Amino acid sequence: MTPGRCKGKAHQPEHLGIAGRRVLVSRKWSNKTLDDHRAERGEFVRQLLQDAGIQPVHGPQDGPYRWERPAPTDPDVPPRPVLLLQAVAERQRWKAEYTAAQLATSDPPPDNCSASQDQAA
Repeated sequence: MTPGRCKGKAHQPEHLGIAGRRVLVSRKWSNKTLDDHRAERGEFVRQLLQDAGIQPVHGPQDGPYRWERPAPTDPDVPPRPVLLLQAVAERQRWKAEYTAAQLATSDPPPDNCSASQDQAA
């Protein structure tokens, strides 16, 4: 085997950079499709937020959407850097909500518990 000479499809120049599955789904083990796993993860996050009493600010249930491709001269479309910053801010808000929900639903550590001291004393 020589470096750069792999015969695998994933390493061929015409396939490099093409996104693919990051996690392989074995339907033999779980009998679920990739969409089923995605829906299960989404339901888990929604249930966690609900248990913590956190109402997500935005989500797919906000109302009906109408998707259309905007014209390059459309004045209602912000510049691309603004759109990217909005997407990053939205992702950070989602992460903060999820972390707050995890902390709200978990038990706090005991006050007298130390990992470095023996408790038998």
